[in-house]
Amino acid sequence: MKDLSEKTGLSVSFLSQVERGTSSLAITSLKKIADALNVSITNFFDSYQNKNFVVKAEEQKTFRIEGSNARYTRLSGNFSGKVLEPLLVTLDPGKTHEGKFSHPGEEFFYVLEGAVIFNVDGQEYLVKKGDSIHFPSELPHFWFNPLEKRAKILCVLTPVIF
Repeated sequence: MKDLSEKTGLSVSFLSQVERGTSSLAITSLKKIADALNVSITNFFDSYQNKNFVVKAEEQKTFRIEGSNARYTRLSGNFSGKVLEPLLVTLDPGKTHEGKFSHPGEEFFYVLEGAVIFNVDGQEYLVKKGDSIHFPSELPHFWFNPLEKRAKILCVLTPVIF
């Protein structure tokens, strides 16, 4: 535990709480732990194999990430060498994707329903139904739903993090 704490910068007491299930992790903390253990972050999620390369609607799994108001639905199967992560993101009315993120890779979003304001490197972009935005993930970014109805967004990002 002490070694993991030193490698991640997370306190031993926090790691202990996570291990006991009395505290939750933000995705950034989970990524630090995966990097420290030299494993993919996907090792911490249920394995989902798709040998037919087709994901039927009834097979899609929706999940939430600690610290985020968004709901995510994984849209792809799992195969060796995958570099794209396609997701359906649902953001409830008036909700913000908490925190400002910056990480390696790229992000592409296409708004299917509603509208979303993306803040990328301090610049705001209003992206409405039918519009898209594509940017390097290294730039600090977050998004929020300014409307009184939910927003649905097709998101494709690299690298694969889920």
